[in-house]
Amino acid sequence: MKLASKIFLTCAVVIVLLGGVTALSLHALGRLVSVNRDIVTQAVPALGVSSAARDGLAALGRLESRYLVLRDSSYANLWEERATRTGGELERLRGYRMSRRAGEVLGGVIADFEAYRGLVSREHALLAEGKRDAALLLAEREGRALLDRMDAGLDSWAEARQVAVLSAQADAARVEAATWSWVFGALGAAVGLALIASGWIAWRLTRSLRVLSAATHQVGEGTFQTSITVRGRDEVRDLAEAFNVMAARLRRVEEMKDEFFATISHELRSPLTSVREAANLLSEGVPGALNPKQQRLVGIVASSCDRLLRLVNQILELSRLRAGMQPIRHDRVDVERLGERAVEELRPRAEDAGVVLEMERVGSTFLVSGDEDRLMQVIVNLLANAVRFTPARGRVVLRVVDAVGEVEVQVEDTGCGIPGPALPHIFEWYRQAHQDPRGTGLGLAIVRSAVDAHGGRITVESHEGKGSRFTVLLPRGSDKA
Repeated sequence: MKLASKIFLTCAVVIVLLGGVTALSLHALGRLVSVNRDIVTQAVPALGVSSAARDGLAALGRLESRYLVLRDSSYANLWEERATRTGGELERLRGYRMSRRAGEVLGGVIADFEAYRGLVSREHALLAEGKRDAALLLAEREGRALLDRMDAGLDSWAEARQVAVLSAQADAARVEAATWSWVFGALGAAVGLALIASGWIAWRLTRSLRVLSAATHQVGEGTFQTSITVRGRDEVRDLAEAFNVMAARLRRVEEMKDEFFATISHELRSPLTSVREAANLLSEGVPGALNPKQQRLVGIVASSCDRLLRLVNQILELSRLRAGMQPIRHDRVDVERLGERAVEELRPRAEDAGVVLEMERVGSTFLVSGDEDRLMQVIVNLLANAVRFTPARGRVVLRVVDAVGEVEVQVEDTGCGIPGPALPHIFEWYRQAHQDPRGTGLGLAIVRSAVDAHGGRITVESHEGKGSRFTVLLPRGSDKA
């Protein structure tokens, strides 16, 4: 799966989860709104109407008694108006949602109300006939019983509605609690999944990029030899494969360059040797005596041939060392003795330059397993460079140190130092920290290749204007010759 698809899928899953949380929240909110709307639009108004109906029934009872006692027709008219209003309120109660039990109770109340109205009509008829006592007895017995029954019925109906309201409120509370539990749970799951997915993608990318970064660094140093492996089927793997192809081509180009230099150098050695020998013969006067001008020109030719031969030999030697074709012996070598020889060999050059050349020892055992000629070449090259770039009255120190498991060789000078931008590249081919026409830019490259061939390592510390210190660490290896 492509990286873009993975990111899109992860984001889509998170969005779906958040959408689900939102939908669940809206659904729960809808239920809460429905319950509250039912309470506001049904239960509360219904209880208000029932309370008004109860007050109306009480008023009807009082108006009925006053009319029977006083026989004032105005009370009869007021009773009719109040009865009409109370009957309407009871009918309004039918329009509210209610349980079956509440409906049955309300039906009984309405039936009793109709019976009560009929009873009052009979009372009025008895009064019209002059039978006041009969009307009062009817009102006192049957009328009062109907009013009490209707009042009790409205109480029962109100209690049923109150129970329904409390049940609705309990349902709303349960819905609210369940809603928050689900919302927080789903939100936590969505956030957790988002963090896990984001962390996985970040780890996947950074892991692959770290591998690519390390490999790129090795390519920059010229030490990358193996292909990198990145799992998956995304763009990072495509990048890794493209990187492997590029690295393989770079290795091939490097091999072709080495082969080219080796071939050209090898082919140049024979004609240069012939030219140098011919110049020597001319200089010795074998073909005949030369005048001073001819002698000077022949000397220039011989000097140029010597310089070109040194360059060709260095290129061939470096190519063999890099290709692993230069044989490296593993004899017991005393680094202290090599250092003494190198100091004695370069002391005349140092004295001519006005530089103090010294040797120091730290420890007692300086034996390593290696090639004496190659290690001698390493020390001489480092000392020669130090003497060359140290001004008069300066100091160069060769220090051998008995380190744990290694022998450390330090070449420290008080010379001009190495510029900071040039410091990371001084061990590369044809790279010089200072543009010295006498140098070829191959000496330090040969030093590093020889040290690598011995399984050692070389480092450099330098401060421009204060001096430099090259440190070679050689593994002791086997003590057997």
